[in-house]
Amino acid sequence: MFENLGERLERSFKILKGEGKITEINVAETLKDVRKALLDADVNYKIAKNFTETVKQKAMGQNVLTSVKPSQLMVKIVHDELAQLMGGSSVEINIKGAPGAPAVILMSGLQGSGKTTFSGKLANMLKTKKSKKPLLVACDVYRPAAIEQLKVLGTQIGVPVYTEEGNNNPVQIAQNAIQEAKAKANDIVIIDTAGRLAVDEQMMKEIAAIKEAIQPQEILFVVDAMTGQDAVNTAKEFNDRLDFDGVVLTKLDGDTRGGAALSIRSVVEKPIKFVGTGEKMEAIDVFHPERMADRILGMGDIVSLVERAQEQFDEEEAKRLQKKIAKNQFDFNDFLGQIQQIKKMGNLKDLASMIPGVGKALKDVEIDDNAFKGIEAIIYSMTPEERTNPAILNGTRRTRIAKGSGTTIQEVNRLLKQFDDTRKMMRMVTQNQGKLKLGFKK
Repeated sequence: MFENLGERLERSFKILKGEGKITEINVAETLKDVRKALLDADVNYKIAKNFTETVKQKAMGQNVLTSVKPSQLMVKIVHDELAQLMGGSSVEINIKGAPGAPAVILMSGLQGSGKTTFSGKLANMLKTKKSKKPLLVACDVYRPAAIEQLKVLGTQIGVPVYTEEGNNNPVQIAQNAIQEAKAKANDIVIIDTAGRLAVDEQMMKEIAAIKEAIQPQEILFVVDAMTGQDAVNTAKEFNDRLDFDGVVLTKLDGDTRGGAALSIRSVVEKPIKFVGTGEKMEAIDVFHPERMADRILGMGDIVSLVERAQEQFDEEEAKRLQKKIAKNQFDFNDFLGQIQQIKKMGNLKDLASMIPGVGKALKDVEIDDNAFKGIEAIIYSMTPEERTNPAILNGTRRTRIAKGSGTTIQEVNRLLKQFDDTRKMMRMVTQNQGKLKLGFKK
């Protein structure tokens, strides 16, 4: 997302290129273009106007250093104001319950916003990253499919799901679920509530009654980022009734103009706490306004990329692999393991966009998330002995592997050559590191 906005802003800054200093005329021309870019991204008109006014005031008050070009200074000011517009800094979720009781998180939002899926993602994140014992609660008594979906997600991530067959009272179900959590030592309760296709009085009364009965530590409003300005209006209606604690933007990986992310914080004065970036249970990120501003302006997001890599990093496994690489024993089992770790990090195009300059270069390039399928099929078609000892892969074996994996002999040969080149390079890097540690010089 934000690709079009980023391009438009970049074009706006070009007006200042070649200019020796910032003047009222060139700033006005640049900001007129910036405001148009924001409006085209579905940002609220009043917010876009206030934003450009603030940027103008800050730009005119700056003395341009000889080492900084006017266009660079404008990028810096716009970056800082974008981050401020989206909240300035990240805000953590409150997962501290009352003494002897679990922390209760109440999910709210319209039907189709991604509440149920996000409930599963949040439970998975709290379980794996915070070592919590969450309990998912199905309080959408109107849609049996929502209850089944939550059960499936719970099974997938290994988190229990509390349901009550035949009970159509969501307030009672929520209260009973909290008692169940106390009895089973679950320290987090995530309550998935019913949604409607539009805001209605019955829906609002019901979720307000649940809030009153259970007094949650955290109320999250889940909204589909692709609904644009409508998302902001819905957020305002929910906040007026619920006074929620934070916003969750889902489908941020979709083809959306991004206006909701830029407008919602100013309208409801509540922080965006999380974003959903894909279908996988791991596709959930804490929202960092500064990093999002980086990405909007094409600066990438290396910090988030490193964080995702670290989440999949196993220190003991890394030491084991380093020893194998040093002895030239890195095999296809190890290679397969590395592929699985990369896949867990998320959508491949999303990962690439976090590298400065790469996102822009890949704008029109389709990166299939199934890019590893052919490689995996080839490896899975090898015998255990072949995976451990690739040197035995003669012509006959390669032909069999190609048939078994539904690929061609050329594709098998290409993978084997790439694997061999990778292994040589990894061994060379490991050997050089060893020499440096011993104090050898080249």
